[in-house]
Amino acid sequence: MSVSHRAATVRERFPRCSGTAPLRSRLVVLLLASVLVCSAQPKSLYERLGRYDGIAAIADEYLKGIRSDPQFARFAGRGADSLQRARQLLKDQWCALSGGPCTYIGRDMKTAHAGLAVTEVEWAVSMKHLAAALDKQSLPPRERKEFLTLVDSLKKQIVERP
Repeated sequence: MSVSHRAATVRERFPRCSGTAPLRSRLVVLLLASVLVCSAQPKSLYERLGRYDGIAAIADEYLKGIRSDPQFARFAGRGADSLQRARQLLKDQWCALSGGPCTYIGRDMKTAHAGLAVTEVEWAVSMKHLAAALDKQSLPPRERKEFLTLVDSLKKQIVERP
């Protein structure tokens, strides 16, 4: 059986699959459709913050501000290992809160901050340090506001009434 005869037989048996042009155009249409579907889905806050690296940079800058502020000196009496663990937990928590793939394994905020007597004033100063960290990352206003609102939602679990 010659090549041209085999091709003719294939075309007869599978008329919709003959030739590569229709198949190629179908693949292009499928590819374009998948790109449109993927681009139409809104990105999570995690994605818009720069994924894990972006969140880690925000957390590091925030902790640098908090740890250098004399107003928070009473919280500084922890060992290096404890500070490193707290840093990692903060990154994991923010990653998870913003829709990322991280799992926060720390304690709930009420338990973690019980007895620390965090005041409204300390909370406000802490949020200013967070806002400065976000500004340093040059985040767009929408992401900045959304992240600040997300973190601020934890306030009632952290601030203790005198």
